[in-house]
Formats: sequence, C-alpha cells, structure tokens
Amino acid sequence: MMNKEQKAACGRLKETIATGALEMEDRLWETLRVFQNQPFRTAKGLEFSYEIRGGEMFFSRKVKSITRATVMVAFRRALEVQEAEGRVAGPKKLGTFGASYLYPVLIRLGVIASD
Repeated sequence: MMNKEQKAACGRLKETIATGALEMEDRLWETLRVFQNQPFRTAKGLEFSYEIRGGEMFFSRKVKSITRATVMVAFRRALEVQEAEGRVAGPKKLGTFGASYLYPVLIRLGVIASD
C-alpha cells in the first residue's frame, strides 16, 4: 500500500510521462527516492528493497549496484515496449542489467503494466 507521498510522486511521474516532458528521467529518479527501503518482490517472489546513493541504486539482494544510466535505459525500454505491446511481459523485455529488480519497481510506480 502506498502512502500519501508515494501516491503524489507516482502521480507526478505519470503526468510527466504523459506529456513527454524533458524532465521525465529526473522525475523518475525523484520518485524512486520516495520508494527507497520499501519491500518489493521479484517476478519469482523474492523480497527485496533498494537504496539510492548518489547516482546508483543498491538492492538488498545484490552486491553490485545499478547506475542511474542503466535505470534510464530500462525505463525508456519499458515505455517503448508498453507503447508497442500494451504491456511489458516480464523483466527480460527490459534487456538491462538488474531488470529482475527494476521490473517490479516500474510496475509499482505505475510506469508499466505487467502480464
């Protein structure tokens, strides 16, 4: 369940995506910050959380971090697939390192629809 701040952040992100505004990636990063340390589940049901430090995301189940640039590649790819296919059918569609973690996060943020 989302709190008031999280709902507001998701609303701003969706609005920014809908208008195609240039600051879309900054808005995504801002929204990701609001959801830090929240529990998520991978497609296989494994629980994880993440923390943002500078320009990197650190996931509780992973030793390596995912850079902001990689997150943005996955984000743009998710939007492309969502537009073309109406949904994103699994993390592999994102085609980036860390997709198994980014996929459920993007679903929770309302960026993409899942299976």
